[in-house]
Amino acid sequence: MKLRASAILVAARAHGETAVIARLLTEEHGLVAAYVAGGRGRQLRPVVLPGNLVAAEISARSESQLPFARLELLASRGPWLAEPLAAAAIAWATALTACALPERHPYPSLHAALEALLDAICHAPSARGWASALVGYEALLMRELGYGGRVARPEGDMGAVLAAMDALGEPIGHYLLAGTRGDVMAARSRLRDLLERIQ
Repeated sequence: MKLRASAILVAARAHGETAVIARLLTEEHGLVAAYVAGGRGRQLRPVVLPGNLVAAEISARSESQLPFARLELLASRGPWLAEPLAAAAIAWATALTACALPERHPYPSLHAALEALLDAICHAPSARGWASALVGYEALLMRELGYGGRVARPEGDMGAVLAAMDALGEPIGHYLLAGTRGDVMAARSRLRDLLERIQ
């Protein structure tokens, strides 16, 4: 296995003293987990942040081996991680993607939607500019994985956004995140609480 692609880094877990296991969402190859040597070192630490867009060179000797990856930063979400609402939205969108998608199954529409959502979170003047897109992404993820996800996409009104989030919360927890380690839904609850404050 050898591939080069731009990818959205959706998760990074410490491995050993300096490495990380990164989960990368690519357009053509889907979600790929890979070992990044030195991922917690000074040079790569700002690169290996969930939400970042990276150029990835991924290689493995066999299909059963965990691939190695070399990453180069294309677009950083780091500056927005200091802002609580943007940071919570990025954390939820990437954690949901990392936990819900099976590995190495391409979902080009999800890749495009996640990239657009992350751009909106970082560049919209307020959460009202991206909150409905977040609900749309959750619903798209449900549909792509075969769990329905039919919900009217709210436009602009934060009350409608929160109602749509409430409608999707149980199916996301029950279908997409059933059996996942750790409480991924806690990230969603935190985001919802922050959105409710700006209503």
